[in-house]
Amino acid sequence: MWLSNFEIVLADRVIEKGALRIEDGLIVEIRDTLIDNVDIDGGGRLLLPGFVDMHGDMIEKEIEPRVNVHMPLELGIYDLDKRLASCGITTAYAALAFTPATYGKTRSVEHTTAIIEALTAMRGELLVDHRVHARFEVTFSSALAIAEQLMTSGSLSLISLMDHTPGQGQYRDIEKHVAHLAKERKIDEAKAAELVRQRMADRDGHGDAFDIVTGLASLARRHDVAIASHDDDSVEKVSLLHRLGAVISEFPITTEAAAEARRLGLATAMGAPNALRGLSYSGNLSARQAYDEGLLDILASDYHPSAMLPAVIVLGARGEGGLARSVALASANPAKALGLNDRGRIAEGLRADLVIAERGRMPRLRGTLRGGKLIWSDGTLTTLARPVATLRHLEEVVQ
Repeated sequence: MWLSNFEIVLADRVIEKGALRIEDGLIVEIRDTLIDNVDIDGGGRLLLPGFVDMHGDMIEKEIEPRVNVHMPLELGIYDLDKRLASCGITTAYAALAFTPATYGKTRSVEHTTAIIEALTAMRGELLVDHRVHARFEVTFSSALAIAEQLMTSGSLSLISLMDHTPGQGQYRDIEKHVAHLAKERKIDEAKAAELVRQRMADRDGHGDAFDIVTGLASLARRHDVAIASHDDDSVEKVSLLHRLGAVISEFPITTEAAAEARRLGLATAMGAPNALRGLSYSGNLSARQAYDEGLLDILASDYHPSAMLPAVIVLGARGEGGLARSVALASANPAKALGLNDRGRIAEGLRADLVIAERGRMPRLRGTLRGGKLIWSDGTLTTLARPVATLRHLEEVVQ
């Protein structure tokens, strides 16, 4: 299968007009010239490696689109699968949280475990390569038992260690957190402040949090599951998680924390919506600032997968490195950090996980291939390839 007339983004450069051949799901040849009689003519469009998304929060909302409105698990997973494919994500880590009961029924142990079991069982029939990113709140006393069960069954590929107690991490600005909580839950700020005070009091009662952190890290190392720290807000926290075996600093809060993570060899990850908008919704470190300062390694969809493509295009126009550097944030870099050595780059011998896109006022994704198979298209690619296929068929008939 040949694809030609594409602007191909490689790991170290961009081929302005090139072609690529796929056999048995792998990239077997790349040319910096055009060829005729191809299966897909790109019409000058971009050809990028498929996105590797290490943190996507969408699955819970697909299953519960409104409060207390529960859809069948399988339907929600099918819907999310199509949505991710349409956003160019070919490898997706579903971020699912295990938190104390006070954080809501949606994230109950039973509900979250059922989602993981369904997603794991359905992997073979889905468009995208789905994996599980389990997020464990360090104040959750049952975290170790649940993690051991899921790791033993081979259900987890990544864990992150979280502490969402107000006054530190993501919610270090308590006043801003109270205002956000009041708006989110449609309650007055006095009630929101009381909820925040209760969470802080609950946190003070968890003297075993350190034991939970070290226990989870030990389990992950034993089962070869990647570890990410979460909402790093200090050099000391980054250093601790590094000693425990973390390979990713997920959503660092400050420049100092991001710099320390990079110094220690952790890959820093931030949200594509943050990069696209130019600011964090919670007022923390801007992904654009981190990128400009050379402190950003990975972009994750976080809560909005369609932000991935425009985010890498926006960042590609900033500083040195162009698209080769910015596209790696959503492909090569997360693949390397997570030990996925067979994908993440457009290179001979690697999986043909590819994204077909075009620039414009708002960049648009036109098609997604996984393992050389077209898993999503908006229809424009068919019209490009059809004339070639039709002519070839006619020639065979005449002969």
